[in-house]
Amino acid sequence: MNFSEIIATLNTASAFELFRLRAAIDRVLDQPGWMDAVRSRLRLGQTIHYFDPRANRSNPGQILELRRKQAVVLELTTQKRWLISYAAINLDGADVNIREKPQQGLGRNEVARGDIVGFIDRNQQQRSGRIVRLNDKTVTLMCGQQQWRVAYGLLHRVVDSSASIGEIRELEICEPHSETAPDE
Repeated sequence: MNFSEIIATLNTASAFELFRLRAAIDRVLDQPGWMDAVRSRLRLGQTIHYFDPRANRSNPGQILELRRKQAVVLELTTQKRWLISYAAINLDGADVNIREKPQQGLGRNEVARGDIVGFIDRNQQQRSGRIVRLNDKTVTLMCGQQQWRVAYGLLHRVVDSSASIGEIRELEICEPHSETAPDE
């Protein structure tokens, strides 16, 4: 399923149309057949990945309990227990990333809490930080000990944020291997 095309189509819909679509999707997901299909493939102690819509990312977890409509999952990274919908469990390893193509910057669906991104501040200084919160129009970043709220359109991916300020990283250029033997 091409989520980027779906998002583009949804962006042209009215609020009422989106609400109506959400109601229809919720009704379909509440049908017992969907839950039974997922639950039948799960076992206690099984390691799974589930989608967390608040963080906009996939998380690893372990099944602790199978209930009628939801599963109790231990999130492996934080050791917290969550009650999640069977529909949120990604049994087939589907790609959960939605790649938008905004005019500039990053889209709301292209970043997740914990990602490291960069931006240029009002003084034209390059800054980078870890996303601590996703808001409707901005992200909240921790840049060192300082918090920043930055619009999605001003963000860019950071390739290497481990370099200290003023440090220059040197790239090593590797020569390609030759398939012929060198001259003797």
